[in-house]
Amino acid sequence: MADIENRYNEMISLLKEKGYRMTPQRMALVKLIAVSKGHPNAAMLFNKIKEKYPSTSPATVYKTIYLLKEMGQVLEIDMHEDSHYDGNKPFPHPHLICIQCGRIDDGELEIEPSQLEKIERRSGYQIVRQQLSFYGLCPDCREPS
Repeated sequence: MADIENRYNEMISLLKEKGYRMTPQRMALVKLIAVSKGHPNAAMLFNKIKEKYPSTSPATVYKTIYLLKEMGQVLEIDMHEDSHYDGNKPFPHPHLICIQCGRIDDGELEIEPSQLEKIERRSGYQIVRQQLSFYGLCPDCREPS
């Protein structure tokens, strides 16, 4: 629970530092992002916030996610048709994505900075954002019915 509180407080502090209003809706959304385990998308976050704050607009959710993403506090996982967000580990790390149910789990693999430098040298690209995703079947979808 301490990690969740730390993540929440860190995100709130940064938003306050930048001068953003801390409405109850925004604070609840930041808390939801801090506790989320399943890499939710914006619609999932919006539906959850709307339960407690019916007047919340989708724009509030999208703007808050955008602000946190720009501050390096949320990692966006681009799923081509939709984006999901990781507020627990806002640094680049691999994700395992189920092609059947859409479940997203964190992969336990460190990406060495020297590997990125090697890719940059060989390709001539300057890497500004990285995403490493592995697609397959999650343990639940692999189980025979």
